[in-house]
Formats: sequence, C-alpha cells, structure tokens
Amino acid sequence: MLDYSVKKPESIAKLEYLNDYDVLKSYVDRTADPNFKLGAGVSIDAFNKTGVEYSLIASNFDEMTAGYGMKHGAIVQDDGTLNLAKVDDFVATAKNAGVTIYGHTLCWHANQNAKYLNSTIAPIVIPGTGGPTWDVISSNDFETDDASNYMGNSNAVMSFTANGEGADGTGRALKITNSEVRANDWESQFFFTFSPQVQEGEKYRLTMDVRSDVPASFATQAQTAPYNYLFWDFFGTVSSTTEWSTYTKEITVTSDMAGAGAIAFNLGNTATSYYFDNIKLEKYNENGGGGPTLEPSVIVGGDFENGADGWGGWGNGSTRALSAEGEGYGGTGYAYTFTNPTVADFWSAQVAYDLSPALQNGSTYKLNFKVRSSTAGTIRAEVQSSSDYSSDGFGTFAISPDWKEYTLETTVTKDDRNRFLFDFGDFAGTVYVDDVTLRRVNPDGGGEQIIEKTPQEKRDTLNAALETWISGIMGATKGYVKAWDVVNEPMDDANPYQLKTGVGKELAADQFYWQDYLGKDYAVTAFKLARKYGNPDDKLFINDYNLEYNLDKCKGLIQYVEYIESKGVKVDGIGTQMHIAINSDTAKIAQMFDLLAKTGKLIKISELDIGLGGVKTADATEEQYQAQADMYKYVVQKYFEIIPAQQRYGITVWSPKDSPDDSSWRTGEPIGLWTLSYNRKPAYGAFADGLSGN
Repeated sequence: MLDYSVKKPESIAKLEYLNDYDVLKSYVDRTADPNFKLGAGVSIDAFNKTGVEYSLIASNFDEMTAGYGMKHGAIVQDDGTLNLAKVDDFVATAKNAGVTIYGHTLCWHANQNAKYLNSTIAPIVIPGTGGPTWDVISSNDFETDDASNYMGNSNAVMSFTANGEGADGTGRALKITNSEVRANDWESQFFFTFSPQVQEGEKYRLTMDVRSDVPASFATQAQTAPYNYLFWDFFGTVSSTTEWSTYTKEITVTSDMAGAGAIAFNLGNTATSYYFDNIKLEKYNENGGGGPTLEPSVIVGGDFENGADGWGGWGNGSTRALSAEGEGYGGTGYAYTFTNPTVADFWSAQVAYDLSPALQNGSTYKLNFKVRSSTAGTIRAEVQSSSDYSSDGFGTFAISPDWKEYTLETTVTKDDRNRFLFDFGDFAGTVYVDDVTLRRVNPDGGGEQIIEKTPQEKRDTLNAALETWISGIMGATKGYVKAWDVVNEPMDDANPYQLKTGVGKELAADQFYWQDYLGKDYAVTAFKLARKYGNPDDKLFINDYNLEYNLDKCKGLIQYVEYIESKGVKVDGIGTQMHIAINSDTAKIAQMFDLLAKTGKLIKISELDIGLGGVKTADATEEQYQAQADMYKYVVQKYFEIIPAQQRYGITVWSPKDSPDDSSWRTGEPIGLWTLSYNRKPAYGAFADGLSGN
C-alpha cells in the first residue's frame, strides 16, 4: 500500500468543532429552568413517517409545534365535520418519541376553511316558484319627461309627438329627426341606457315599437356608456316603415358585448324622422318564478333564542318574561311567556311588538307561531294602529297544555298598522309562544329571494362553529397537549393598537376574519372555550409577529391582553414569533423582551428563525453564516437575561433546517440550524452556547 494523504478542505476543517456538541436539549439547565421547553416546528406528515426528521426532533427537542396540520383549514371539512385522523397519529407518535405537543392554533384569520365558514353566514336563497321569467332592466314609454335612461347626440334631434300619436294611436312617442344622410351611420345616434352592465353568457330581450317617415334600417351598437363604443352589433339591425311595428330581439351576451351599459341606435344613413315607443330591455332569470311568495318576517327574533328584545305589554296585573331554558317548543331553547291572573275583557291584557315601518295597507300578512298554555282556553291576535287603537284581527285560536302550531292571516286596511298584539285578557293562566313570524304575502314575488342574515344571526352561527372546532380539536388531544396558541396574530400592523380586519381587502381562499363578525370580544370567546374544553392546568397563549420590529405593536398586544382579562378570562402567556434577519435591530429585540417580561406572563419565543436579509442558500457566504450564528446566540442569551426564570416557557425553532426551494415559507433561504442535508451549521453551536450560557 502506498502512503497517500490529502489536505482536508478548510471549509470542512472549520466546521469540525460542531461535531463536539451534544444534542441541543442537553444544554438546557433543568435545575434553573425546570419548565423550559425547547421546541421545533414540524410537518405532521414528515414526523409521522418516523424517519430522519423524527430522529432529529426526538433527539434535540422537548416539544413540537405543527406548522399546519393542527389548524382549522387542515381539519375542518367543507360540511363542518372534523377529520382528526392525522392528529390522532401525531399524538401517538409524539408519545412514543417522548416529545410534547404545543397546540397551534385555535383562532386565526389565515389557514381557515373559509369556504365552510362563509357558507354558514351566507344569505338564504329561496328559489322561485313559478319558473323562469324575463325581468325588466330598463324601460320608457315616453309619457313623462323622464329622460334618465336615454339621450341623443347633436345630429339626433329629439322631441315628442302629440298625444294620441304613440304606438296603437295612444299616448305619445319619442321623435328623433336626422336631417341629412351622413357619411357614417353613427354620426346621428340615439342612446338607450341601463344598469347593471351586461355579462358574458346572460340573455336579454329588447322590445320596442318603431316607425319612420320613410322606410329605413339602422344598426345597434354595444357601448359601455353613451359615446364609449364597445362592439359593432348588439341587438341586430332594425327595420322601420311608415306604419308602427313591434321589434323584438333576444340575444346571449358574447365576450365582445360584455360590459355594455347602453344600446346605440345608428340613425345617420337615412334622412328622416324616427319614432320610438314602449322601449323595454329585459333580462332572462332562470330562477325568476311568478306568483305569490312570503317575504321575510317583520317580527325579528321570534324564536327567542337571543332574548325577547322588542316584546312587552300591559294590563290587568299581567306579567311577561322570557321563559327558562328548555321551555321552548319541543322542550328545547326558550319561549316567550305571559300570565293573566283573572278573566276580564280580551283587550285588558296584551302582549305587544311594535313594527317599524308600519305594515303595507292592502297587503295580506300571514302569522305563524307555536303555542301552549297552563290550561285550555282561547286567546286572539291582531295588528293595531297605536294612533287610534283600530285593528285588523287574525281571529281567535284555541290553546291547551300541548304545543299547537297555527298559521293565520289578515289583510291590512289602514296605513299606520304599526303594532302586533296577542290579546289574552279573557284567559286566566300562563301562555307560552315560540317561533313567531309575521310575513307579507307578495303577490308578484314568486322569483328567487335572497334573505341576508342579520349581524346577530351571523354571530350566533359563528360562535357555534368556533365552539365545534375548539371542542373537537382540544377534545381529541386533551390527554397530551397541555399548551395552546388560542389567538394568533390579532393586531394590525398599520394600526398596532387595533385588531386586524378583512374589511376592504381581497381575501385569500383560506382567510376568514372572525373578529369582523364577533367583534373585539372574539378572543374572549376563544379563551373561554379553550378553558371549557381543555385540561384544567393548560397554558393558554396569545401570539403575534413583528413585536421586535414594531414596539407599538408589542404594546398594543399587551393592551389587548389586558382587555381580555378585564372580561374575566385569564391569558397565561404571550408568544413572540421572531421571524428576523441578521440585520434586525438588536436594541429593539431587548426592548421587546423587557416589555413582555413586565407583564408577568409566561413568555415564549414561538417561531424563531433568522434569515440572511433575503440572501438565498446558493449565494450565502461564510461571513453571513457567522452573522446568523451571532444573531441566534444574541436572541437566546437576551431571552434568558431579561425574561425571569418563572416566566420562561421556552423557545421554538420554527425551521430547524434551511428552507428548500419549493417551500412556501422563506423560500430557499438558509434560516435553520441544520442544512437541508442535516449537517450542523455555525448557528447550531451558537444556539447551544446561548442555551448553556457559554
């Protein structure tokens, strides 16, 4: 064997010292910090495979935070059910590895199943009952001087015919005179406008009566607005003679026509006077439907599940109140209850609900409700004018200890019917009513109805959805997960003392701002639910980013914590994410830790990673890697220096390895303590030194 050697590359030799380091968690002083947890961000899928990533985490860290797999968007399905199979596997695998799990996250605006959440607060759509219809978009019979939907250019001189010279010899028509033959037909134009603008695929029908002093034909153009040409043909070419004729043309809007808001009639080819009458533009409505339908109830909250606002009454020593829970129809929820002690005139004891605006005179209204009573008897209902106590009655109805449902109707005979009444003065006993609605019969409203939910209905629905989500995820992990990010990223960067909002923003498919519907107390609700469904000793955190960059945001978050606790809810800790770079302001980092320490709360660095100021892995230099190591060490040392021992929950390295090129997080940046090939970086040694105090 020949004696052969080669000099070790300097780049390798310089990093050999890292081999002497032990696993990271061995550098935590468990005597001084017995509750400190060294954490790592992980992919549930990668960890559950129990491969190299599993070994890396199990060897070096005490705790894990799932990057995505425990969030609303990963678990809640489009029908609102929860798919917790991967989370169940994650918990089991973590137990085997002896690594705890930090729950992330219960209430956030991102990574949500926004499709499901939006569906729960979407308007109620009631399909039409009579089949498709043609709905009038714009029309004019020229019997008045209202010219809001038509005009002509200077060569199309407009006037009106005498009365009796309109189509069929009745009324009047619009007369437009083109005095000479023009070089271009569009030099004399009459415009008919409408709104909204047409969209591709929609169907429209133009109908009008037309004649001219001499036979003529004229084209129609699509224009976005008068004088704004869009397409050369819209509703075809119109022919006219000296006799009135009706022109009808149906079209399907093409891409060339889309966006049109006006029809231009090009009259310049013929020197004559044109006459227009009864112009009507209709849109095809597949879900239109004709015939009568019921409009939304003018009595709001008649199910009494949110109280009895608006209900009252008087007379004969009678009383009224919201029932106890469980006394509503079917033995669930709430009802409205009223009691009359003695029999008197029927009008001597009344329940009243004031209506605003007043009911429509001449309209028929249907009253639907469920009722029971302590004993059998008869009472009645009516709508009344508070000005003179005149009324239109729904008649009497029998009541008994068994629930009964009634649908009654009356026709309003006076303009100021502004009060609904139950009259029960001739009945001695207690009455319960539930699910009370009063709905107008719209004789022409058989088309599709869109009924928006009220803000309170949206709040109730979303509170229920939030409870289903929190109870589900916490229930599935309760035996093992003992700490949670309850509320994530609440504060607005531009207005750091205010909550974020999605109002006025174009939201991503997975964004849903709970606070826009539940208000400032959305976090109060989330913390209450977490206390209700978690373990008694769970540590519950609020978490945000850029606290070291924007100290006002840090102060705003602290103020919000104080607000939450003013509502009687405890916040155990505050998480600071710290997605920073080698050029981050170290003085501000120290100031942030000082502000957080003074809260007395547990403090967690929840998502620490440090980039090279946007530099990608392929372009990183040795000097930049050393600067990264120095920054990691600084952050860890300052945490231990400023945060008192009893407040140190822990530090989580959000990306233990460098970010790959196909990652959505800090794409292709060398942000980790390990390379993508699982080699330790200078940052590893510096982080260990920071933990150990060396």
